[in-house]
Amino acid sequence: QIPEFAVFKPDDEGKGALYGLWRNSRLRMRILREIPHINPDAGAQKAAFGGREKTTAAALWRQQQEEFMAQKKKENAVVVSQQRLAEGIYDLHLKTDMAQDAVCGQFVGVYPKNQSTLLPRPISICEVDRDKNELRLVYRVAGSGTSEFSRLKEGDTVELLGVLGNGFPTGEAKPGMKALLFGGGIGVPPILQLAKELSCEKLIVPGYRDSQCFLKEDFEKYGTVYTATEDGSVGTKGNVLDAVRENGLKADIIYACGPMPMLRAIKQYAIEQDIPAYISLEERMACGVGACLGCVCKTAKKDPHSHVNNARICTDGPVFEAREVEI
Repeated sequence: QIPEFAVFKPDDEGKGALYGLWRNSRLRMRILREIPHINPDAGAQKAAFGGREKTTAAALWRQQQEEFMAQKKKENAVVVSQQRLAEGIYDLHLKTDMAQDAVCGQFVGVYPKNQSTLLPRPISICEVDRDKNELRLVYRVAGSGTSEFSRLKEGDTVELLGVLGNGFPTGEAKPGMKALLFGGGIGVPPILQLAKELSCEKLIVPGYRDSQCFLKEDFEKYGTVYTATEDGSVGTKGNVLDAVRENGLKADIIYACGPMPMLRAIKQYAIEQDIPAYISLEERMACGVGACLGCVCKTAKKDPHSHVNNARICTDGPVFEAREVEI
């Protein structure tokens, strides 16, 4: 019995095989995508390997990819507007039917037009306007793909894959409760739609490097904002938990998105305070639909498919209860 996400090396007869999606040296994986002699009539998608019938990694990979892609869609979105919010930070508004299905904490894959940049860039959804059929994406320019996006202007089109991920569990924050919303760096934007959707009291703590506090005024419409900056130019000098301590903030539940060191600290804080914390993990991604295993994280419980302690951030996440993941 071959696990659903087994990874194989081909034998000498595996000519024509394509390898893909190596993720540096930290998670080097080979996914066998095309093997000759697959029998299309076999219900279990079997192929001959060394004279023996065996379910192949290629068949399993394709089946898995088809199942995920059947639930997702590609769509050409139209640029409504774009502006620069801060150094290297851009605010992109897109008209797309994906706005009807999107919820806070999800993301989309944005495809560059440059064919040398093959994979979509995962960008969190900052805001959803279902009446206008629009998504708002606030992103940082970090390479050639996002640099290309920064040059988009009104009327341009861009291909999207989505909507991706599971989103924040807003139902866990009941009316009458108090929620702490943390955002750090480029993890700040997805907190905005969350703040709009929650129906409880919201204490919003965004963390920035300096005085370029993008989206701060937007947050002030939906809750009380306590800003933290690394250089102390605005609000509390330090990180988001320094702002919590300085202002004596208490809450019944936590939601957070940001860099891993920040999330580790928030997880520990939630354990100390004995309150639930839902964290959105940032990770490099390739396919965005769970097929490549390029964004696996360790979990406290075993995955029911692979029978190991892991989860795919792009499909099982990006949002997890903090105690469920080892970070």
